[in-house]
Amino acid sequence: MRNLPKRLCVLAAALAALALVGAAHAQQDTWAGVERIVAVGDVHGDYGQFVKALRAAEVIDEKDNWAAGKTHLVQVGDVLDRGPDSRKAMDLLMKLEGQAAKAGGAVHALIGNHEAMVLLDDWRYVHPGELKAFGGAEEEYRKAMSAQGEYGKWIRTHNTVIKINGLLFVHAGIPPSCARLSLAQINKAIREELQKGDTEGLAMSFSSPLWDRTLTLGDEDEAAKQLDAVLKKYDARRLVVGHTVSPKGILTAAGGRLIRIDVGMCEYYGGPAACLVVEKGIFYEVTHPKTKRKLELEAPATQPAPTLRSPATKYTATRKRTQLLRRLSPHSRREGRI
Repeated sequence: MRNLPKRLCVLAAALAALALVGAAHAQQDTWAGVERIVAVGDVHGDYGQFVKALRAAEVIDEKDNWAAGKTHLVQVGDVLDRGPDSRKAMDLLMKLEGQAAKAGGAVHALIGNHEAMVLLDDWRYVHPGELKAFGGAEEEYRKAMSAQGEYGKWIRTHNTVIKINGLLFVHAGIPPSCARLSLAQINKAIREELQKGDTEGLAMSFSSPLWDRTLTLGDEDEAAKQLDAVLKKYDARRLVVGHTVSPKGILTAAGGRLIRIDVGMCEYYGGPAACLVVEKGIFYEVTHPKTKRKLELEAPATQPAPTLRSPATKYTATRKRTQLLRRLSPHSRREGRI
């Protein structure tokens, strides 16, 4: 027991170092010259499927340690809700953050709408198993997800949208009106709202990067025009999103300028353990155990894209939004509308 204080100091130092790694990546939003990218869609508490996808992409080894060198791993949000093992998935991501940094790689755990919901006390989709992982008491779960709690503090340091090698990664999409903000402004706004408990801002608005499906479910031609305007704004080539479920695998639209990677891998949706892998500029869908499918994408357009015309708006969430969500049928929820 004489070594206990020393051990506690070592543990505290390790946790502090991990926090610094996460905070540093959260403040930075753009990377270039990355050798390899792996992007994973919504996990929703299915730790087993998450691990299968990471192993299929050779991100982790059989002991669940980082094995991907300088690879950048992007998880586009919605680790929480619908499934029982979100704590295990977060623990893994937290461990991999430090291991990846030491190897010259990086882990980017983005904020999804379900992270925002939980942190802002909307628990409609919290799975009983998630509470059980914290002793079964709502009080303990709430404490862990608070601004001072281990997991809540960690999530609140994260980005909402990032750019790697000219590819934008975000949970749901970027509506043209929101694209009037810089990446830094979007990330700062949502982090501050989650820190303050603000339910009337961008984080809980349908017209935000955490919720908006204009680019995935809107009119195809109009969505393509809006997508091109968004890509032009951020000097990006493609947009990679989760949020809108496609259980048959990764889908592309607008000639591959939009890539949808929420394959519904969790038990709730019954989709495959699959993820996006980008190697030497080539895009693949990798599915457990080791199936690799090349995505046929058109070259990015070289002609000028249309300019953004949507009026700047104030992103506010109202009671009407909550009432609408509550009226959604189980079928519409299963189709991925939340």
